[in-house]
Amino acid sequence: MEIFSSTIIPTINRDSLTKTVKSVLDQAAPDIEFEVIVVNDSGSPLPEMEWQFSPRIRVLNTNRRERSVARNTGAAVSKGQFLHFLDDDDILLPGALRKFWRFSKETDAAWLYGAYQTVDNDGNLINEFHPNLFGNIFALLVAGESLPLQASLLKADRFHAVGGFDMTPKIIGVEDRDLGRRFASENKVSFLPEIVARIRIGEVSSTTNWSTIAESDRFGREKALNLSSAISHINSSAVTAYWHGRVSKAYCGSMVWNLKRKNISILTNRIWGLVRIAGINVFKSDFYRGFLRRE
Repeated sequence: MEIFSSTIIPTINRDSLTKTVKSVLDQAAPDIEFEVIVVNDSGSPLPEMEWQFSPRIRVLNTNRRERSVARNTGAAVSKGQFLHFLDDDDILLPGALRKFWRFSKETDAAWLYGAYQTVDNDGNLINEFHPNLFGNIFALLVAGESLPLQASLLKADRFHAVGGFDMTPKIIGVEDRDLGRRFASENKVSFLPEIVARIRIGEVSSTTNWSTIAESDRFGREKALNLSSAISHINSSAVTAYWHGRVSKAYCGSMVWNLKRKNISILTNRIWGLVRIAGINVFKSDFYRGFLRRE
């Protein structure tokens, strides 16, 4: 039977790891084949745990190489048609894989994602999100929107085609957003309107350096804006004046950033890009509603 999905879980051996792994193993269904690849990046061997003996499990070691390396390592040995990246303190909700499996037969999108919940460190519900974004969303991601990979399945061949996760230090902490922009520049997304994942948020016990997030995300946005097809993708996905305004604001931010660094050629490119993206939308009130929106 063809393997439908490979869930890749990079871990630093948090106490929550077993709960995370079991949330995927418990998805078992006779008509769906899947695997779970746990990538131990803690720097020391994982203690023996019952789930390690499941035939669906593979454990790899990357020895403190960071999340992007761990995820790419798991993806490199995966056999699934789709890749699912789950952090070791989040969970896949019951029945999620079956829902995705059925959904995959209804759409040809390379990025499938579902609704999701966010919880605090004690597991208390914070919020519930139903983004309902679909099709070409490159402009939306450039403007600052994002979709969590914990609630997403990406076609494996398309993941590899865009180069996987960027492993450079500048992107650490926002590697998921960076991947999302590059993936969306070449692929469409489709929304499954059912809750599929529960994601812990907050700085406590997080491995992310929150003090560098803004600058890291700026590097990620610069990469997206540097794509040769960026403007054409933006103009085809920013279907309203509001989104043209949101993206124009992103271009202005890039102009300021590059001016400070005296990147004159890039600055010139951004000015020309801003003109092409803003266009006649500057005569519409919704353009300014998007441009003035605070992220």
